[in-house]
Amino acid sequence: MRPAHYDEYGQSKVIAEKALVDSGLPKWVSLRQTGIFHPGMLEIRDPILTHSPFGAVMEWTSAEDSARPVVNICDGAAPEGLWCDIYNIGGGAEWRLTNWQLQTKMTTAVGVKDFREWYDRNWFASRNFHGQWYTDSDELEKLIPFRQDSFDAALARAVALNPGLRIAGKIPPWIVKRFFIKPLTLKPRGTMAYLRAGDEQAISAYFGSRTESDAIGDWSTFVPPKPDPTPTYLDHGYDEAKPRTRWNSSDYAAAAEFRGGELLSREVGTGEITSVLTWRCGLGHEFDASPLLVLRGGHWCPKCVRDTFGNEAQAEHNRFLAQLQPSPS
Repeated sequence: MRPAHYDEYGQSKVIAEKALVDSGLPKWVSLRQTGIFHPGMLEIRDPILTHSPFGAVMEWTSAEDSARPVVNICDGAAPEGLWCDIYNIGGGAEWRLTNWQLQTKMTTAVGVKDFREWYDRNWFASRNFHGQWYTDSDELEKLIPFRQDSFDAALARAVALNPGLRIAGKIPPWIVKRFFIKPLTLKPRGTMAYLRAGDEQAISAYFGSRTESDAIGDWSTFVPPKPDPTPTYLDHGYDEAKPRTRWNSSDYAAAAEFRGGELLSREVGTGEITSVLTWRCGLGHEFDASPLLVLRGGHWCPKCVRDTFGNEAQAEHNRFLAQLQPSPS
């Protein structure tokens, strides 16, 4: 778990999932919701527009496809193998977009020829975005099929429900840029507001430093990002080929050591993956969590996950976290 800086929404998800997984309920499932593409996205007028780097990625899904897994579960269509596990809701390969692709597709759909005329390039952050393309989003689709939408179809519906936006391509770009977009960047939480106010912590979060922000340049040197779609996998610090029914204290101790900590509980039975155990992180914080939450869910110390600006220092002893250290997009 590594929410972005200032992402209280992401932090709330971490807390909620821990409460669910370690609740002791005999039957539960955690569905990790990805970004939902819905008609309202075309009407967003908020500084968050510029928080996503152009090279940032997200495996989106539609509002309708997001609802279908819940409907299928409530209708009793879920197989027994679904329960007591964690899944990513994602639209699949077709929905894996960069922010650059998302922006260009949405603005083109409302008649804008080149949305770069609306923005200065350095208005967009270069880091601190939490999106992913998933290697495992097909798992949920196999268990309770829910994918019926394509991105193009969802975008067409969104445009049809916002007919007034078709005028966007007819407005001179300089008017949109000067009177609509630039003021957004200067509002609270806007990227340019952080720079104007000299908020060094926020500047570090979204650009790395003021020097790096100044070095972004203009559109003349911009090359549309093309991330490698080849799946990559994290090392979780234990033998993932081993069935969960055979997990034991050695597996838990190995996962803890990989994170720079240790397993404090001594009486641990084989296969007791939902029993809450006691652990210690590399900074000495003690906490309770089940093996399922740590090994399968990727959770670790609740205090450390709150300290997002301490990620770099934590990664010095936490090899699991070190794999996730961000790089500029």
